[in-house]
Amino acid sequence: MQILVILTGGTITMVRNPENGALRPADTETFRAFVPELFASDIHVDMLTFSPLIDSSDVSPDDWSRMARTVYENYNRYDGFVILHGTDTMSYSASAVSFMLQNLTKPVVFTGSQLPVGVLRSDAKENLLTAVEIAAAKDTDGQCLVPEVCLCFEGKVFRANRTTKKNAEHFEAFESYNYPALAKAGVHINYRRHLIHYPAPDTQLQLLDKTDRHVALLKIFPGITEEVVHAILTTPGLKGVVLETYGSGNAPSSEWLYLQLKEAVGRGIIVVNKTQCSTGSVEMGRYEVSINLLKAGVLSGYDITTEALLTKMMWLLGQYPADMHTVKDMLQHSVAGEMTEAGV
Repeated sequence: MQILVILTGGTITMVRNPENGALRPADTETFRAFVPELFASDIHVDMLTFSPLIDSSDVSPDDWSRMARTVYENYNRYDGFVILHGTDTMSYSASAVSFMLQNLTKPVVFTGSQLPVGVLRSDAKENLLTAVEIAAAKDTDGQCLVPEVCLCFEGKVFRANRTTKKNAEHFEAFESYNYPALAKAGVHINYRRHLIHYPAPDTQLQLLDKTDRHVALLKIFPGITEEVVHAILTTPGLKGVVLETYGSGNAPSSEWLYLQLKEAVGRGIIVVNKTQCSTGSVEMGRYEVSINLLKAGVLSGYDITTEALLTKMMWLLGQYPADMHTVKDMLQHSVAGEMTEAGV
């Protein structure tokens, strides 16, 4: 079994300088020395390190493309992939990669840690070793058990584009609020195969890594002013907006908000409604305060996460730069299991 571990950066790739106690990036050999168990099993592990390593706060769509391309270029040489990444933006990167790698038949497992690999109580070893085992796992027929982009953290394996970081303090840093875990690791790893997507036989991997960054996030809050909304909706070059609303997709019934959104949609800007709640789905029209959004031409994001919606919007705008009809249509349908469509 051949697994490629891709070190992009983040806390998991840091070690403490013994001279001054400061954290610094670990080179490949130093990292290997801290996790000798990784190279003592029957799973052959190679390591590839981004240079320089990237703090997850600095990750950009170009880095998402690089991650996806690294998997694509090494696809035929390995049975699975593990991507080490900082936790702060891991859900964004993992979501983006899930869209960029279409027709995936092998595991691509994102993981990281809350404490550096060289710290005594670090969660890095457990997360990394579990991620490698997930990436290498096959059934008796030789089929990969989790052939999709997933995120492994603190004993749980989630569909990557369903996750969000929920905690900056505890080891259990991620959650998938609207879709159950694909697997749980204890003494044994329990795979919930009915929740995992399995591709059709003889599927051919495609790399679709173009993105367009001309998107914005507009979060509704009590007292939001027309000037603020106008400033965002008239941003030069803007093509798409994620509108974070209350509850099941509700927003103030102010006439000015309706007119601002209607005018933006009329100019060709795509606006998608996403609830601010962690759990649940947008249901526009359920309450009167969301009817104006429907009338203005705002689309429903159903139960998608903000991280997945923003990256999906950037990805679709990059794939179909001159076809807004297709972008709108695909925003309403699941591309990589990132949302539950209406009536499903």
